[in-house]
Amino acid sequence: MSTKHFPAGWDEGRVRRVLDHYETQSDEEAVAEDEAAYESTTHTAIEVPVDLVPEVRELVAKHKAS
Repeated sequence: MSTKHFPAGWDEGRVRRVLDHYETQSDEEAVAEDEAAYESTTHTAIEVPVDLVPEVRELVAKHKAS
């Protein structure tokens, strides 16, 4: 028997709802959701060399703490 481990604030019900959302959405809905994510005016997506990821994470953590 295996023990289930969920991140803080998550439970089996929430996992099932998220899975259901993504498993039942159409291709068009999935594309629209992806495109909407890149329209944010408060966040961006960038490419970072792997060796710099720890430093970027540290900077983000410092920013959130301030």
